[in-house]
Amino acid sequence: MNDLSVGFVAKRCGVNVSALHFYEQKGLIKSWRNQGNQRRYSKDVLRRVSVIKAAQQLGMSLESIKNAFESLPNSRTPDKDDWEQLSKAWQQDLDERIAYMQRLRDSLTGCIGCGCLSMKSCPIYNPDDELAAQGPGPVILNRKKT
Repeated sequence: MNDLSVGFVAKRCGVNVSALHFYEQKGLIKSWRNQGNQRRYSKDVLRRVSVIKAAQQLGMSLESIKNAFESLPNSRTPDKDDWEQLSKAWQQDLDERIAYMQRLRDSLTGCIGCGCLSMKSCPIYNPDDELAAQGPGPVILNRKKT
């Protein structure tokens, strides 16, 4: 069972065949062609796709996942110990995103919760673009609480 078809891998991993093609295009998985020119995968691709899906559910980008795979010796498929190291490396990024989402949630709740929608008391109201000097985007929401 070391010569897996694209259909088998897709079904077993719970992804579309197009997702496998996409992952391969991005350099996350590898296949080869058999004599009939059909795409084939080794058994370890099942774990590799599972790691990709788990990391994506954590909100990690495909670029970050690819970089993590490339950090492994010979770009091998991650084992349990590798996953532990990879997930630790992503911990800070996840903590920062969680903190941002909490700030966003708290800001939106406060504004919507008052019920007045007053431009005088709204924390994201920016008359005359006074906040432009602080940077692009939603600078108030991007502020870290101290």
